[in-house]
Amino acid sequence: MTLIDRYIDCWNQTDPEARAKAVADLWTEDATYTDPLADVTGHAGIAAVIEAAQGMFPGLVFSAGEVYDAHHHIARFTWHLGPEGGEPVAIGFDVAELTEDGRIRKVLGFLDKVPS
Repeated sequence: MTLIDRYIDCWNQTDPEARAKAVADLWTEDATYTDPLADVTGHAGIAAVIEAAQGMFPGLVFSAGEVYDAHHHIARFTWHLGPEGGEPVAIGFDVAELTEDGRIRKVLGFLDKVPS
């Protein structure tokens, strides 16, 4: 499973315990997540942002976008949020800083398309 697959899986995980485990497996304990709507640190903060996004968009799912590129300890990728197999209502672009073991230390997120 690739980094983007694991990342998208975290964002789609609706069971709180499974989500907490997915976040803990993928992110460092002191990881940060920053986008226009959130600025959090740590597993609990990241899981809370994911839960809040799911609450704002019930029934929608995240999927990988068209862009994925990585070098050294940095990855960038796009993602979509929408009905499964349907047109996305939101599109974002994230940049992740990774540790030597491939876990996420920091994500800087940008929203390219948001619902009105």
